[in-house]
Amino acid sequence: MLFIAFIYLFLVFFNQKLDWSAVWDYRELFFKGWLITIALSMASLFLSVFIGLIVALCSQSKQSIVKIFSKIYVEMIRGTPLLVQILFFYYVVAHHLGLENRYVAGVIILSVFNGAYIAEMMRSGIEFVSATQIESAKSIGLSQYQAYRFVIFPQAIRQAIPALAGQFASIIKDSSLLSIIGINELTNSAQQINSATYTTLEVYLPLGLAYLILTLPISLWSKKLEKRFRYES
Repeated sequence: MLFIAFIYLFLVFFNQKLDWSAVWDYRELFFKGWLITIALSMASLFLSVFIGLIVALCSQSKQSIVKIFSKIYVEMIRGTPLLVQILFFYYVVAHHLGLENRYVAGVIILSVFNGAYIAEMMRSGIEFVSATQIESAKSIGLSQYQAYRFVIFPQAIRQAIPALAGQFASIIKDSSLLSIIGINELTNSAQQINSATYTTLEVYLPLGLAYLILTLPISLWSKKLEKRFRYES
């Protein structure tokens, strides 16, 4: 709402006249980019959760080399900008491996990036479970797998859910950077329309609103989850 109010005041102050007719002719391109953004974000969400879970388990391993590998991965990914990672993984790694599909490469890059953050969320959730509960699970005859399945994971996931919901909103926003490698997602579509119509404000105003439509409900849901689990705990 603040974003919409700011734009309204901007138009009133500068007496800006908008011409939507040229942009309207490209509505299908804009909508297609919006759907591609949703598809990329959903695919990246599931893959990044899988990567994050594996890395979080590796961080709890008794094998020092496995723990070191997980730590290096998390610190390396979190310590470098996503834009740099996109350029490096696509033009260096993907090109060397012969991966030419930009969409597959984009999903993998987003997943690897967000997987590091999700790994930290899951690790924090696992460490939230007290050692007493783990010892109690072992004392009643549960194996390590059963202890994780019935005792640790339910509590860890519950603890991490609010942060994971917020991370999904971040994945949607991060997908806009994939336009740098030519993926026709929402931002790239807006740039194409702007190049064809020279109507900057008329293009980028719907672009911001389109992202808000996707991320605002997730952000509100995330805040609800935080309040709910804080109250239950």
